[in-house]
Amino acid sequence: MNDVSFAAAVGQWYDANARDLPWRGPHRSPWGVLVSEIMLQQTPVSRVLPAWGEWMARWPTPAALAADSPGEAVRAWGRLGYPRRALRLHAAAVAIVEQHGGSVPSAYDDLLALPGVGTYTAAAVAAFGFGAHHAVLDTNVRRVLARVFDATADAPGSAPTASELRRARALIPPGDAAHHAVAVMELGALICTARTPRCTECPVVASCRWWQAGRPPAQRRRAVQRYAGTDRQVRGRLLAVLRDAEGSVARNELDAVWDDDVQRERALAGLLADGLVQATDTGAYRLPA
Repeated sequence: MNDVSFAAAVGQWYDANARDLPWRGPHRSPWGVLVSEIMLQQTPVSRVLPAWGEWMARWPTPAALAADSPGEAVRAWGRLGYPRRALRLHAAAVAIVEQHGGSVPSAYDDLLALPGVGTYTAAAVAAFGFGAHHAVLDTNVRRVLARVFDATADAPGSAPTASELRRARALIPPGDAAHHAVAVMELGALICTARTPRCTECPVVASCRWWQAGRPPAQRRRAVQRYAGTDRQVRGRLLAVLRDAEGSVARNELDAVWDDDVQRERALAGLLADGLVQATDTGAYRLPA
């Protein structure tokens, strides 16, 4: 399969099967794209949709978020998980206001310099928010390309290789970076999934080398991270108490959420070190002011 036919087939499939996601719609804003990309890191679309809508209604611009406290960003983050992302998004909003006049920058290097923005997110915002010619390589895209062109079940390593980037760039139709990127991404999310791919419904199955090779399994299975009983669970419970409180929370209220004193102390210390929680002069705790 050549680059043109692959892009055309996936693009036509996407036009007929795209999910209605507000951060991909015709009225999307670069800020909405940035918020969605930060929220979607390690979090499924079904959980992000309501949170994104509430966030954008409250803070429709970077300036609106920057004018509020980082603690309110953590509170609004709710149970999306990995709440440091809320602090980074708040810090990014402040940087956008202070360094870019309140408008999300369009240049890749300027995006990459924002707090919490890595190479993937910078490329995604540049492509989806501004239509720039960038390869957007998330896990789904990398898996699709690895299967179709390399006959492997998954892409190698945790970060894209130079050869992956070159191939992904070569596949982008001129002037159609955003549409192409989201089309391949959706194909990986809905059809070419990690565990139960629906190959017979795939628009490029006839040319997929992985299908032709008999769908060989991945050489290494990725371990599924457990949540129950981990420090992450303890941190989540401590933050839940603080999010629900009007102001500061006494120490005994935090002590009540987890029986293991050592683990609870470790989780609380981590929250303090990450800036997600602040200690008051009275010995109580609160979200960052």
